[in-house]
Amino acid sequence: MATQKTEQNMVTIKIPISRTEKDDVYVVINGKSYLIKRGVEVEVPENVAKVLQRKEKMLELAMEYEASASQNLIKE
Repeated sequence: MATQKTEQNMVTIKIPISRTEKDDVYVVINGKSYLIKRGVEVEVPENVAKVLQRKEKMLELAMEYEASASQNLIKE
């Protein structure tokens, strides 16, 4: 049985520390887990960086939706 080695592109990221978010960030992809320290530049596989980018985009969309929904409630 041959094993296949997959080499992933690594990227450097830095997750900022904020007043409300100080804990490290935990990411799991296909059973492999990553604990990423906030406030420090780290190298992670490209797919981990993409997951974190998508997370931020989804949070942004959720906040926009909540703001829109609350405005609709105020108008009624």
